[in-house]
Amino acid sequence: MATDAQTSGTVAEKFVERLGRQDPDGIQELFAEEIDWHVPGSDALPWTGRRTRREEVAPYFTTMWPHFAHGRSKVVLERFIVDGGDVVLLAVFTHTVAASGKEFTTPVAMHLAVEDNRIVRMHLYEDTLTVAEAFDVG
Repeated sequence: MATDAQTSGTVAEKFVERLGRQDPDGIQELFAEEIDWHVPGSDALPWTGRRTRREEVAPYFTTMWPHFAHGRSKVVLERFIVDGGDVVLLAVFTHTVAASGKEFTTPVAMHLAVEDNRIVRMHLYEDTLTVAEAFDVG
């Protein structure tokens, strides 16, 4: 069933709001049971890779967030594009690696697909080399 842009936008806004609150369980509940999730990156970074089930969403965040210095991340959302069931978020992320204090910035595009009021796809596109180098795994 096709999802209208208003519904998709509302679901994506909830995603962004819960992301900003660092609410992994709240984010997870926005996803369908079966998902297409892809965050490319180095195998040395335990949060990267593919996920296919809703219950894998919260552990992504609870695994990743401790690697960033608390209170030192910045997200600048530049564009929010909605077309039917597709939502593209264009942003710039700046994070500080907790272990080293090294700060890095990467442009980001995130593609969310919404069906039946649930996110069924989340693909993240970022400068994976910059991220890997920040964690000295590049």
